[in-house]
Amino acid sequence: MTATADTATLCQLDDIPDGNAIEVEAIVGGEPESLLVYRDGGDARAYLNVCPHAGRRLDYAPGRFLVRNGLIICAAHGATFAAGDGHCQTGPCKGDRLRAVPVSVIDGAVRLS
Repeated sequence: MTATADTATLCQLDDIPDGNAIEVEAIVGGEPESLLVYRDGGDARAYLNVCPHAGRRLDYAPGRFLVRNGLIICAAHGATFAAGDGHCQTGPCKGDRLRAVPVSVIDGAVRLS
């Protein structure tokens, strides 16, 4: 599913296991992008599916992410990012952060804000 300005719903919150992430496609800034959408209880956060270290995707297989204890782990080089704010905790891009994409949860749907 690709979300656009006309179809801003990315997914249903229930599509994402709590404390985990899925990939969705969306138009962001006029460009098609792969997004990582992370669920924390009744809240969701979204980031471009790109590690700031080398510009590679974060998933280890299409749409499959390494998420442990609130950390998103880049499959390519092991950088770890806090799921809550995208800040890199350890690894080759320490101090950098994932590029956030504003989302909100409305009536159980994760939508572009």
